Amino acid sequence: MGRKLLLEHINVPGINTLAVYREKGGYRAVEKALKTLTPEEIVEEVKKSGLRGRGGAGFPTGMKWSFLAKPEGVPRYLVCNADESEPGTFKDRYLMTHIPHALIEGMIVSSFALGANTSYIYVRGEMMPQIRILERAIEEAKAAGFLGKNILGTGYDLELYVQPGGGAYICGEETALLESLEGKRGNPRIKPPFPAIAGLYGCPTVVNNVESIAAVVPIVNDGGDEYAKIGIGRSTGTKLISASGNLVKPGVYEIELGLPVEEFIYSDEYCGGIANGKRLKATVAGGSSVPVLPANLTLKYANGEPRLMSYESLSEGGFATGTMLGSGGFIAFDEDQCIVRNTWNFSRFYHHESCGQCSPCREGTGWMEKILHKIEHGHGTMEDIDLLWDVQRKIEGNTICPLGDAAAWPVASAIRHFRDEFEWHVKEPMKSQSTNYGLANYANPIEKKPEEVKEA
Repeated sequence: MGRKLLLEHINVPGINTLAVYREKGGYRAVEKALKTLTPEEIVEEVKKSGLRGRGGAGFPTGMKWSFLAKPEGVPRYLVCNADESEPGTFKDRYLMTHIPHALIEGMIVSSFALGANTSYIYVRGEMMPQIRILERAIEEAKAAGFLGKNILGTGYDLELYVQPGGGAYICGEETALLESLEGKRGNPRIKPPFPAIAGLYGCPTVVNNVESIAAVVPIVNDGGDEYAKIGIGRSTGTKLISASGNLVKPGVYEIELGLPVEEFIYSDEYCGGIANGKRLKATVAGGSSVPVLPANLTLKYANGEPRLMSYESLSEGGFATGTMLGSGGFIAFDEDQCIVRNTWNFSRFYHHESCGQCSPCREGTGWMEKILHKIEHGHGTMEDIDLLWDVQRKIEGNTICPLGDAAAWPVASAIRHFRDEFEWHVKEPMKSQSTNYGLANYANPIEKKPEEVKEA
C-alpha cells in the first residue's frame, strides 16, 4: 500500500469542513510556518523536497519560487492555476471537491513564503460547484483566524479570492491565465519577461497548480528531506493520477512516484486491469497533450526493462519510444479503440481551443482536424498521412505558448506508432466505418484471464 499525503483522509465524513479537517491535523502547517519559520526557510524546505510542478511541466517548485523578484514597495502575488482543462485530467477538481481546506492551507503557507498579501485561485468557469465549495472553505478559514488581518497574531495579512475563468483551455497556460485574471482576453504573453518578474498587474507573480500548492502542506509539516525520501530519483513525493478509459476501476489515485506502470494498470490496489477482459492497446499517460504509446512501450522501455510512473521513466527514449507524465491524466485504450478516431477527437479539441494568436497553431490545428476527419470517414489518401505529418511538424516549436506542441505531439505519436492503422483506413475505407483495426502486431500487453479481471 503506497503512502498517502494528500488523500489519506479522503473518506473521512465531513473532511470538507474546517472542524473535521482540523481534527485530522489540518492547519498545523500554517501554525508552524507563520510562528516558527521564516519565508526563506519555507522556500528552502520546498527546494529540499524536490517537489516538481504537478500541472504538467514538472519544473522544480522551490526553484520557481526562488526566481520571484522582490523589489521594494511592489506587491507580490500567488495565483493558483485551478483551470484544469486538460482532457483526461480531473484530479485537481477531485481534491477541491473533497478536501478544499488542503488547498486553502497550502495557499496560506505558500503566500507567506512568497511575501504575497493577496492571492487568487483561478478556477475553470464550468466548475461552479467547486467554486462554491472553495468560497465556503475560505469563509470558514477566515472566521477561524487563518485568513485576513494579523493571522494568528503573527502580523501577517492575507486576502484570498476565487476567480472563475471563462472556460478556455488556453487559460491553463500561466500568462494567458494572468491576462484573463486581469479582465482581458486570455491570450498568452511573449516571454520574457516571465511572471516572476512581471506577472499579475505587472508585479512579481508565482503561478502554481492546485496539487503543487496542496503538497506544500505535508512538506512543511514533515520537512523537505522526509518528502524527498518518497518517490524515485528526481521524481520525489506522491502524485495524483486521473485514471480513465477502458479500466476496471477508473478514478483518482495517489501513487508514490516510481510505481511500475504495469502495477498501476493491473493491480487490484489501483486500476484493476483492462475492463471486460479486453487487452490493452495504447495509453495516454499524462493528459491528451502528451504522445500516445502502444501497449508494449507503455509497460516496458524499448530494451525490455519495466517502465515506471515517474517523470524520467515515462520520458525515457524521447518521443521516439517514450512519452510524458504531464498532468497525470492517464487514459487507457483497449483493443477495440480506434487510434485514428481518438486522434481526430483530440485535434477537434485543440482546433476549437486555439486562441488564434499564432498562425501555425490557428491554421495548423484546423488542417489537422480536417485531414483526420477525412481519413476517419473513409475519404483519405496515402498522401494525407504524409501531409498530416508535415503539418504537425510545422506547428511544433513555432508558437508563443505550448498549445501548438500539445496539438502536434498526439498526432505525431499516433502516426509514428500506429501508421499501419492509418493506412488501413485508407486502403479499407468501407470496412473502417463498421469495424475496428484491433491490436497492432507490436502491441504486446500483459494478458489477464477474464475471470481474474472480474474478480478484481
